[in-house]
Amino acid sequence: MKSYQYGIAIAILAAAFGMSVTRAQIVEKPVAPIKTEGGLVAGKVLDSGVKAWLGIPFVKPPVRELRWKEPQPNNWKGVYNADRKMPECIQILRPHNINHYFGEEATSEDCLYMNVWAPSTAKPGAKLPVIVFIYGGGNTVGSSGSALYDGEQVAKRGAIFVNFNYRLGILGFMAHPELTKESGHNASGNWAYLDQLAALKWIQKNIAQFGGDPDKVIISGQSAGAWSVSLLQASPLAKGLFRGVVGMSGGTWGGNILPTATREEAEKVGLRVQEELKVASMAELRDVPADRLLALQSEFQLGSTGGGPIRTGASIDGYFLPDTPEKLFESHRNSDVPVIAGFANDESNHPLRQAKTMAEYRAITEKSFGSRAEEFLQLYPVSSDVQIAEVSKTAAREGGMMRIARSWAIAQAKWNQSPTYIYNLVHVHPFNAAELSVDRVDQVGAYHTSDVPFWFGTQDAFNLFRPMRLWTAYDRELSQKMTAVMIAFAKTGNPQTADVRWPAWSPNIEQMIEITVNGMTPIAMNKARLDFMSQSTTNPLSPISPRAVPGQPRD
Repeated sequence: MKSYQYGIAIAILAAAFGMSVTRAQIVEKPVAPIKTEGGLVAGKVLDSGVKAWLGIPFVKPPVRELRWKEPQPNNWKGVYNADRKMPECIQILRPHNINHYFGEEATSEDCLYMNVWAPSTAKPGAKLPVIVFIYGGGNTVGSSGSALYDGEQVAKRGAIFVNFNYRLGILGFMAHPELTKESGHNASGNWAYLDQLAALKWIQKNIAQFGGDPDKVIISGQSAGAWSVSLLQASPLAKGLFRGVVGMSGGTWGGNILPTATREEAEKVGLRVQEELKVASMAELRDVPADRLLALQSEFQLGSTGGGPIRTGASIDGYFLPDTPEKLFESHRNSDVPVIAGFANDESNHPLRQAKTMAEYRAITEKSFGSRAEEFLQLYPVSSDVQIAEVSKTAAREGGMMRIARSWAIAQAKWNQSPTYIYNLVHVHPFNAAELSVDRVDQVGAYHTSDVPFWFGTQDAFNLFRPMRLWTAYDRELSQKMTAVMIAFAKTGNPQTADVRWPAWSPNIEQMIEITVNGMTPIAMNKARLDFMSQSTTNPLSPISPRAVPGQPRD
């Protein structure tokens, strides 16, 4: 257990070995212990004045007999010193020369820890809004410890910020007949989502002690994290745990990305894992070193350094998801809460984006849309080769991430009472061409994940090791406005602020805001084109396989 005596011990050791250690190196400003359901937790004060509790063990470690088990409540004696971020859940490590590399992290199967940041003035009973963030990474990579997801800036701007780890890959999603029998729910798999549920329940029970209001909690997530928050909204188990949802570049709605695997189908994957490892029982499977499991799983990211034959993921397990999200919405078993759903302008991909000539554009259209090709060409016409790049990018966007956001809004309007607000980040990062290893920086655009640093004020994460961004005063101002929108959403359930007018989407008036160099401005959406995309079953879009900065992993 971490202790207040850590700094003193370092000083004693330093003296014994003749080392010089300054007070600044060993002394941190502590935050007095606060009482949580698990025990007393102490934090620290950052140089900015923000209070931080880093590495809170919100459940027991999911190891040994708790591997592939529902997360268990944790408790401890004495004071737990939450003064540093803890290991990410076991995963392959990312290459060091990619756009989204923010430093190496330790990895471990013992990884279920939470981080909390609060304003300097926060105290029990302050009832501050709470923003929870769930990282992406294709459900095989990702970490709450990433500098991109740090909560210090949000806390400086007036809200509590919380993030946490959840299990990934085979460890996070494997179902198995034996696990189903021992579960008590006749279900297995979706352990990652049960981790997320456990974190949200912990927040509800304890966040008031940190100065937060359990009635003003919103959940947000990017990419696979957006998938998570959309499924949390659908799951009956999550009702009452949050007042709003923010999905950044993803979600369960639109296209062919609804989880359709049944529990039985998911169990077959688990049996294959057992077969590949040549073990006879679940007890033996729980004894297999985690790195052997890691070697088996298919890496759902770009820039991966390996990958095995087995892919796991969400399933209709009968417990976390007793039915499809659509059926859960239809039967009103979901959380009827406001939604913000958005995306980055240039992240969606489609074979049309490879076309260079009008002949290629037509050929790819006919292959993609079959009998509906002529209708597509009427909606997305090009009269010269020069127009192809922009029109194909628009088609990819409207058939990809915009389709997901709009489909989410349609589901909300059909079965819920709460509104949906849609955004498109058009503003492009000010890339440093001398440092970013791409041929044409001007063609990168607003890529997958590029909105996150604006929402949370973490732009400087990109310049930790080399100056990859040349941030301007406008970028800082835009981030302030976007964080204010998020905080307003947590406070009231409405993202409107003095600076931003954000009308809700409706079937009669389809609109969203565009985030550009000119601010955050409402615009109309093209209903005819979006209707075509939503009705198309032959469109080979892969909205969960976004276009990204070359060499950048999917988040």
